[in-house]
Amino acid sequence: MKLLVCGGAGFIGSAFIKNFLKNNPNDSILNLDNLALGSNLKNLESLDNNPNYSFIKDDIRNQDSINKLAKDSDVIVNFAAESHVDRSIANPKPFLETNILGTYSLLEATRKLDKLFIHVSTDEIYGDAEDNESFDEKSIINPSNPYSATKASADHLVSAYHRTYGIRCITTRCTNNFGPYQFPEKLIPKAIIRIQKNLKVPLYGDGAQIRSWIYVNDHVQAIESLISKGKSGEVYNITAYDEITNKTIVEKILKILGKSQDMIEYVNDRPGH
Repeated sequence: MKLLVCGGAGFIGSAFIKNFLKNNPNDSILNLDNLALGSNLKNLESLDNNPNYSFIKDDIRNQDSINKLAKDSDVIVNFAAESHVDRSIANPKPFLETNILGTYSLLEATRKLDKLFIHVSTDEIYGDAEDNESFDEKSIINPSNPYSATKASADHLVSAYHRTYGIRCITTRCTNNFGPYQFPEKLIPKAIIRIQKNLKVPLYGDGAQIRSWIYVNDHVQAIESLISKGKSGEVYNITAYDEITNKTIVEKILKILGKSQDMIEYVNDRPGH
């Protein structure tokens, strides 16, 4: 089997590639990434001598390149996305271009070439959960920031292409990831780095926002399973059911590193949080 993995130099994409090739040594992966903010080829240095792995620098919005590369692939897996909420609030345009137009480009290739498309989305599209509420795959989509709105738009596009054109596709929506090689703007690596530098760790509001966390390798293993076992047209939520407040996460890191809880700095909440 040949996979075209888009955004494979990012945190989750690179974890998927390494995990997949370890489990499927006779399959091959072509990694397409534009090496924008959040991408790092050093994440994949362990594959430098692997004949079943190759890399090309390009953009998922480049329709001609996508059509050419997808032609020789059996499965397209898309991790490529602008994914940071704060940056989406500061400048939404790149999020619209990559998350919506980029997904459109991949869907067009999927439609014309009859490939299986794995669309990696996010639980952010569901918005706020009420007390004791859990989302399922049929929950109402209610995004609360430009990032999640563009991902929700992409999800609707995938669903529409399946219904209208009959494309083979699977959408995954995962909770917060953590693990090696995560980009330092995210909560856990950001907290670790700042604490190591004896800098205060900023927390929005009172830090009581609850998140559900999953180790990145567990996430990508779920995606791998869905390639062979998932039902086309379906949405699959992925989680480890490990819910914890942002404040508790930082407190745990401070304790592990032997630092005082006084290093937490509460800051004004971001818009729409």
